[in-house]
Amino acid sequence: MSRQEWAASIGSMSTPHPARLAPFARVKQHLKSGLASGRWAPGSLMPSEAELVAEFNVSRMTVNRALRELQAEGLVQRNQGVGTFAAPLHRVSSTLTIQDLHDEIVARGHQHRAVVHLQQQEAAPASLAAQLGLASGAPVFHTLIVHLENGRPLQCEDRYVNPAAAPGYLQADFTAVTPTQYLFQHTHLWRAQYTVEAARPTAQEAQLLQVAADTPCLVMLRRTFSPQRAITLARLVHPGSLYSLQGEFTP
Repeated sequence: MSRQEWAASIGSMSTPHPARLAPFARVKQHLKSGLASGRWAPGSLMPSEAELVAEFNVSRMTVNRALRELQAEGLVQRNQGVGTFAAPLHRVSSTLTIQDLHDEIVARGHQHRAVVHLQQQEAAPASLAAQLGLASGAPVFHTLIVHLENGRPLQCEDRYVNPAAAPGYLQADFTAVTPTQYLFQHTHLWRAQYTVEAARPTAQEAQLLQVAADTPCLVMLRRTFSPQRAITLARLVHPGSLYSLQGEFTP
């Protein structure tokens, strides 16, 4: 896809300004930012509810909601009467988990194959650089890969990677290992952001997926982070008739 199309697609993932957030969301964003930056190491004690109530001038119920949501996302652990602790590092624990497409296909008893159309270093335009925490024009790694299931295109993966997070990314053989597998092995994945929508593919995506230009597709934008920095931003496009997104909620 073009730089302009990519910039438009990622614009919706920008973090809202704190002043526009609900009170609980402001508390939650503050704590998530601290966890992502390493302010609280895994297992360390975080601010108490009383401290957060005083700092943000909100009710205890508001703070409790923010902490409950962070706990549901696997980012904190709460011990009654003791306090809230930064959760141990893990891949990602949330209502949407990051799964490797290769593993999904093999689990169905089918064959996975990847065709690499692009694997190179580029200069990041301003909109992309902002999403990865880079300066405009800074180097960024770019791959464009089509994943096939039993020879049929299932996913077009357009991915940008922060070189500081995975310096050896461009040397990987992505016909043998998927980018998801590689990043699991070479980075400390801390959290992820998703947007999911039904949309038509770009002209390039339609060609790569071998579908008509008006084919409904499931489009996922996914940005992942280590405790120190953004790792990657990916646009994953699937023909709607071939792919569904599933999840599970446990109260």
